[in-house]
Amino acid sequence: MVARHRRMMPPMEYIRLSDEAAGLDGVIAIHSTARGPAAGGCRLWTYDDPGAAMTDAFRLAEGMSYKNAMAGLPFGGGKAVLRRPPGAFDRRALFEAFGRAVEKLDGRYVTAEDVGTGVSDMECVARHTRHVAGRTALPGLAGGDPSPWTALGVFEAMKAAVEFRYSSGLAGLRVAVSGVGNVGAGLARLAHGAGARLVVADIDPLRCARLAEELGAEVVGIEAIAGVEAEVFAPCALGGALDEATVLALQARVVCGAANNQLASPDMADLLVERGIAYAPDYVVNAGGIINVAAEYLGESEGEVKGRVMEIGPRTRTILDAAGRDGLPPPVVADRMAEELMQRPEPALA
Repeated sequence: MVARHRRMMPPMEYIRLSDEAAGLDGVIAIHSTARGPAAGGCRLWTYDDPGAAMTDAFRLAEGMSYKNAMAGLPFGGGKAVLRRPPGAFDRRALFEAFGRAVEKLDGRYVTAEDVGTGVSDMECVARHTRHVAGRTALPGLAGGDPSPWTALGVFEAMKAAVEFRYSSGLAGLRVAVSGVGNVGAGLARLAHGAGARLVVADIDPLRCARLAEELGAEVVGIEAIAGVEAEVFAPCALGGALDEATVLALQARVVCGAANNQLASPDMADLLVERGIAYAPDYVVNAGGIINVAAEYLGESEGEVKGRVMEIGPRTRTILDAAGRDGLPPPVVADRMAEELMQRPEPALA
């Protein structure tokens, strides 16, 4: 068993959000501002209680610190998690109330869309604060839906991981994609374009049916996707997908997907190594979205976004090579690299 790396844990700041009239109930978690304002999306999800939402926010905010540092962005890590109100609710009122809460932080937190939120929601947020990205894109500038950039980054990382493990390209390989929302479907299309054969699964059968018709993909149940015969497994739904049962069921020898926090526990990184599976660390490969968000906030171009996203593949290969050379799980190598970057504060944003 490899000795696991313990992540740095600076004090976590959090702000409880509550506006009963608007239906707002949630938390903004700020993990680090060492490199700049805490940046991370706003998640709208169904949580049983406020404690569950807060735990998720803390975990996600920490992940954003590592993701932003690894991507070379002048931002720290933060996250907003909102509890979805039961029944019908006024989205505009909820997100305008959230925008007012973001504004009170005076730029220490920059928000954008995440699971359960979209461009129209961020436009509502922007009515009350400028510290928001993921808005409607302006011609020639970064902005809009970040999911295509996330999918492109994962695809570039997947090509690097496949080359590392199989010394080949994707053509003719089977890629099993678990979760075919915006990012997962985008990744599937890119893999299909590279000649991969696809197996897909999702909790929404209509998504799978549409994608299967479009790409000639095989559809399996969500509970079976990890164990199908494939060279690559791409978890692209919610976190925690790589638990012991899943890792032991894997036939793929490459795991590279868009989901955040894929490892159900740190032990899973060791188990993946023991099974000879090349795992591309999630926060390294799925950084395309935050790269686009950061560029939008900084007023940069789409070309600058693409340039940074295309660095994800070589960065993934560097991590996998170092992990293989040093006998360490790739997440340990990635964390150490990110923590070194966190010690080099970026110039303050204007």
